[in-house]
Amino acid sequence: MINEVIKKNGITYGIILGIISALITATIYAIDLKLFVSGWIGASTFIIFVVTGIVLLTKTKKEINGLFSFKDAFTTYFITILIALLISTTFSVILFNVIDPDAKEVISEHLIKYMAETLQKFGTPASAINETLAKMKETSPFSTLEQLKGLGFSIALYSILGLILAAFFKSKTTQE
Repeated sequence: MINEVIKKNGITYGIILGIISALITATIYAIDLKLFVSGWIGASTFIIFVVTGIVLLTKTKKEINGLFSFKDAFTTYFITILIALLISTTFSVILFNVIDPDAKEVISEHLIKYMAETLQKFGTPASAINETLAKMKETSPFSTLEQLKGLGFSIALYSILGLILAAFFKSKTTQE
């Protein structure tokens, strides 16, 4: 059975983080679709998830006032990430597949252009660039299926981060 503090904090922070993530997506959408291919946006979002995880685990550990096991720390973070990513992905699926399906095509064009420029900077042979770009044109990164694949990848990535944070925030036992 999950501790009520863990459940409450996980759900609360998950909803907050999911809404923040959806608002970031909406803001980028409203400002300029080119920002969706910006590396600093992705890095900033990752930092927000890390800082939220640290705040969440610090608060939960303090509220538990006792043993904060590795499992409890990871469970708290995992609940938060799962809810946040589900909210964010649902918002993106609705935005790019119901509200404005044309936006995903524009972003795909920007992404292909960005990838071509990046590969050229690294001195990638033209044949490899053409092959990569051809593969990119076959799929739409904002289709429902691709976003669900991205959700799975994000859950895995943030779970690894959650394992690291849980190891850091778990209570030290007297046996150690």
